[in-house]
Amino acid sequence: MQTIIIWKRWPVINNGTFNTPVMKYPLHFTERGRCAFKLLCLLSLGICLSDAVYAQQKKQQSEPVSSGLQDRAFWVKTLYRISYPVIHNLAEGTLKKNMPTETGSHYGLQVGKVTYLEALGRTIAGVAPWLELPDDDTKEGKLRKSLRGELLKGLANSVDPQNPDYMNYRTEGQPIVDAAYVAQAFLRAPKALWEPLDDLTKKRFVEEFKTLRTRSGAYNNWLLFSGLTEGFLLKIGESYDPARVQFAVNKMKEWYVGDSWYSDGELFSMDYYNSYVIHPMLTDLTGILAAAKKVPWREYDQTLRRMVRYAEYLERVISPEGTYPAYGRSITYRMAAFQALAQVALMQQLPDYIQPAQVRCALTRIMHNLYDGNQNFDANGWLVLGFNGHQPEVADTYTSTGSLYMTTLGFLTLGLPAENVFWSAPAAPWTSVKAWKGDQIKKDYKIEY
Repeated sequence: MQTIIIWKRWPVINNGTFNTPVMKYPLHFTERGRCAFKLLCLLSLGICLSDAVYAQQKKQQSEPVSSGLQDRAFWVKTLYRISYPVIHNLAEGTLKKNMPTETGSHYGLQVGKVTYLEALGRTIAGVAPWLELPDDDTKEGKLRKSLRGELLKGLANSVDPQNPDYMNYRTEGQPIVDAAYVAQAFLRAPKALWEPLDDLTKKRFVEEFKTLRTRSGAYNNWLLFSGLTEGFLLKIGESYDPARVQFAVNKMKEWYVGDSWYSDGELFSMDYYNSYVIHPMLTDLTGILAAAKKVPWREYDQTLRRMVRYAEYLERVISPEGTYPAYGRSITYRMAAFQALAQVALMQQLPDYIQPAQVRCALTRIMHNLYDGNQNFDANGWLVLGFNGHQPEVADTYTSTGSLYMTTLGFLTLGLPAENVFWSAPAAPWTSVKAWKGDQIKKDYKIEY
């Protein structure tokens, strides 16, 4: 005989945790009875867990499916929430005064000299396609017009040496990166963000971009930053450095490893930099060169096809629950992991078997997981270091508050008008949803171009 003290723990799942009341019962068993009792407990626990999982699935199935216009309203609300503190403070000349400068424990840069330009470039590269849409009298249209007006004022402040928010392009290596995102914003929204600037402000941006030539960056994806900034100068008819442009394009050709993946330098890195930087910037730069007859259009076509293939990976990696693997460097960039997918959708170049609505629904679910709550914002609305919450331990040696605004790059598809099929089509399941339900899906296979 053996006495077993049993704590009564009926497992009730509540928000992912177990509630366990504490009532103690002494029971007496033979050895055989003790084994049988343990088996009964395990079976009971399994039944309780199965019931809880089934209830959660039923709850998800019973939740109303949002329309495309509801999804769009949520995207607009979320992008505005993220970008407003940066843009509004820059317009007021108070960005340096009010923006936090949080860094990880092993941060290796001079934060005050780089973080503000990071916040500017990364924010506007993501909001640019949305701001490029024409004005209208809708609630969204009025919000967009207001934000565009503040950004134009802020852009002028950012290159005015007499303004408190004058940005540093002239020292440190990091501005090479973030000048490229400013240039990319101008490329994505020329009518909204470049053409309306006064001549003096345009001249100042050109001068700041050219000062970047005094430094060189890392021998990896950084080559594209220099290349894209020079490509923008070529686009607007300014003198540019063809060597920096050609070097960036040629090295990326050499670093192509197959099936849409580029090595980030001589050694391959398993992370999201093919989306954060490589595919979008290489496609944009090659498009500039083809339009200027510096390279044949077939090079642009090949570059675009590779990005489309990479977008297929990104669509498939989104789980049925709207999560994705948190691996590699710079996971603090959050939605920027899906920039290439968002850009392919914006360009309306998705493969035939991927419906625009399934991309919309997949990205919307991720955005809800990240931004429905307040876990990724501080009390004043600024982004905090982390992946999904305040997790400064995952910050890299170059990550500060300004770096985090790369997340806006996942919102590029807001540049499609509300009547576009991306927004107007009914909700559709994305690939992993269909795969795990046993529905028909397209077989995945490599490309060889």
